[in-house]
Amino acid sequence: MGFVEDITDFIFVENEPERADIIFIPGGDQGGIAVTAAKLYLDGYAPCVLPSGRFSKPVGRCRIPGYEAQTEWDFLHDILMREGVPETAILKEKEATYTYENAIYSRKVTESLGLSIKKAILCPQACHARRALLYYKVCFPETEFLVCPTVTREISRDNWFLDGQKIDVVLKEMEKCGSQFHEILREFGKQEEGKR
Repeated sequence: MGFVEDITDFIFVENEPERADIIFIPGGDQGGIAVTAAKLYLDGYAPCVLPSGRFSKPVGRCRIPGYEAQTEWDFLHDILMREGVPETAILKEKEATYTYENAIYSRKVTESLGLSIKKAILCPQACHARRALLYYKVCFPETEFLVCPTVTREISRDNWFLDGQKIDVVLKEMEKCGSQFHEILREFGKQEEGKR
């Protein structure tokens, strides 16, 4: 079933971590991504972590129990702190409501702080790795990205094709990569136009 391997390799992007300028967390309600980022920070892979996220559209509020009146950033921040990341190493982005905005607003944060991001670690959910990487690459075209994902919702590269619900999640990610590609191209076109 070569096509399963092709989809797996496309969606489940993963790299070995290397020393980088920052660790990005592209929002979400899965705390494991912050645990992974914290471990990488504590192992000395980057001097700071930037979790991103307000809440998911169209809900209009944070869906995480106990954080309904707060943001995904607050949820991820609290986990990072619990795992031992100092407050001074955690940057703040609390406006993004979907993945592309996670990347857009993270770029605004790094620019406002005057940070030069030559190499970055991205910590998404494993089944969300490709789409998160696409968006962050568009917003940080000069940056080399290393993807260090976390298996969440028990959806991994080894089992996604064995269960109907997991298949639906992964194929939805494939669909979104395709359907949102025009938006990516438009943004890339704007960047290229700005360079001329």
